[in-house]
Amino acid sequence: MSVFTRLSRWLSGRSQPAEERLKAALEAFRDPAADPLELARRLVAEIRPKNRRDTGVVERYEFFLACLEADADLLAIFRSRVMHFIATRRLVTFFTDSGILPGTGFFSEWWRILGDRLLPEVPDERRLKDCMHVVYDRSDDWRWQEQIPLEHSQRFWALLAPDEELHSLDWRGIQEQIHDAVLLLAHRVSGLGVEGELMRASPSFDDDLPCFVALSAEALDFVNALRAALDDPSSPIDDGSQLLVIADQCQSTLQRIRKRALTVGTSLHLSYLLTRSEQCLERLRELVAILTAAQASTARGKAIGAWVEFARAAYLAENRRNSLSHYMAQLSTLLAVRVTENAARSGEHYICETRSDYGQMWRSAAGAGVLIGCMALLKIFASGLHAPLIVEAFLFSLIYGLGFVAIYLLGMTVATKQPAMTAQTLAGLLGDVRATRQAELERLVDVVAAVCRSQLAAIAGNVMVALPVAILLGLGLSQWLGQPVIALEKGAHLLADLDPLSWALPHAAIAGFFLFLSGLITGYFDNQAAYSDVGARIARLRWLRGMLGGARAARAGAYIQDHLGGIMGNFLFGCMLGSTGDIGKMIGLPLDIRHIAFASANLGYAFIGFQFELPLKVILWAALGIALIGLTNLAVSFALALRTALRARGIRFAHWGALLRAIWRRFRREPRSFLLPPRAVAINGQG
Repeated sequence: MSVFTRLSRWLSGRSQPAEERLKAALEAFRDPAADPLELARRLVAEIRPKNRRDTGVVERYEFFLACLEADADLLAIFRSRVMHFIATRRLVTFFTDSGILPGTGFFSEWWRILGDRLLPEVPDERRLKDCMHVVYDRSDDWRWQEQIPLEHSQRFWALLAPDEELHSLDWRGIQEQIHDAVLLLAHRVSGLGVEGELMRASPSFDDDLPCFVALSAEALDFVNALRAALDDPSSPIDDGSQLLVIADQCQSTLQRIRKRALTVGTSLHLSYLLTRSEQCLERLRELVAILTAAQASTARGKAIGAWVEFARAAYLAENRRNSLSHYMAQLSTLLAVRVTENAARSGEHYICETRSDYGQMWRSAAGAGVLIGCMALLKIFASGLHAPLIVEAFLFSLIYGLGFVAIYLLGMTVATKQPAMTAQTLAGLLGDVRATRQAELERLVDVVAAVCRSQLAAIAGNVMVALPVAILLGLGLSQWLGQPVIALEKGAHLLADLDPLSWALPHAAIAGFFLFLSGLITGYFDNQAAYSDVGARIARLRWLRGMLGGARAARAGAYIQDHLGGIMGNFLFGCMLGSTGDIGKMIGLPLDIRHIAFASANLGYAFIGFQFELPLKVILWAALGIALIGLTNLAVSFALALRTALRARGIRFAHWGALLRAIWRRFRREPRSFLLPPRAVAINGQG
């Protein structure tokens, strides 16, 4: 057949109404010589949305069901061909692997997904699992499948597998493979239960080990009883209750390990094992529900219902098998919650509850302002060396990184570090808020007000100190050296960097993203320090014990474990700030950063460069630039941190309108609470 002939036939088919094309795809099942797999692929192609604006998928699916219900002969042929096709495939991998993380591990699966983007896998049409990728051959088919109502799926399977079909040879073959899948899942969970990572994460795991071992034995008894009942209907039926009890005991053990991991830390491998084990247990329960309902003569309808829920979830998961974002979402929950919990605990220290806290915030922010003024001058001197870009990036990174670490270890506060931390604390409170309970909203508004005054105090402390410190340093060095320490050209460049109509705001957004990232880095290293028990391991270093003694080595290890997250988060944040501009020059992109505290210090050094001969209009324009840079820093880091924390906790806060109205009412009634701490004690019940 020529290409033109095929094209003309395809165009003529496209010109037909959707219902006629769908009806033709169904009628094709009458041809005994046609390939059932190709017939199914064609049928799905007619139901699938043609583009993003196509919203008729549910109507087409309903029309497909109506066609089967209206034509008994067509329904019988369709049922026979589809059920025979399913029964003659290898189903065990579909039951045990679809929607379940593979046993190859995190990074192996990561590379498999990436490799599939370049070279797609060749499907084995003998396996139902692979046939699903042939039928649903688009990676986003799960999106429209989710739109199909559950009632429609139940109608489909009720047509495909009525009660009389459950006695057919095809269904017997399917049941046998479900039996094998139950055994395989039970053995898999038993094997995962003795993994060293799980045993290490739970000190009492030895007491729970028998339930994992017993799961395999009980699954074998359950399957043997079902097979005997298939051969001899008079045999007693095992309802699977004992098997489910043991599965629940295994699940309880895994949940205890999850809860403990939120306290003592977790790892990617532990998260992978827990997720895979829980998925296998859930799949085991689903298959047991299908088998027990199919065996009971009074519960055949429940068998179809259980099958529909399982099949729907498994189809959707299999279609998303090569989705990297879905894969990461499966694994990231435990680790993300742990990381954000660490950041949330840090965030609580950034919230001023009392007047003494407020005063301490001012003092710590002022101290940071002094160091920031010095760091800004060191960066100006380093840029004056005109070193190669890679050397300059290294010097800038050291200045920023070591400076931020010093600020952290001295207990000082950088204002822009707050949003990434306080957002985690707010996220933990948002999950407990209900718009119908005014007391809960007011409690949250109390925290919002405390965050606002804390943030304003930190910004004021940084900016109001960094600017005069820069001026004093510039004047002092100029007097000492006998010439201006900042050249006029450098002063003009510093002023240009503050222009709000230049790249200042996009560069401030980049700094905001780095602020958010540094919060996650802090939480990640806090988690790793706790999970790996870094303090105790450091205390065991022979050279350290020999130099400091056992007690001092233990204290040094505990100090490093407590501060490792802050040290690494601040140092790497400084490296990101210091290297971005030079990396942008290397690759030819307009990349750089703007940070409110350094921007205020740079304005001070610009005064020195211009010998304080700046027009008021220029000063006000630069001040506006600093304010907008700060607003961008805070908004970007807070929004990203809050979104990440909410997603990590699985929180969907739907009461933003009520919360904003409550904040506005409080602001009109008590504007002072957003600026200054209460005269009495602090906010009530801050979490």
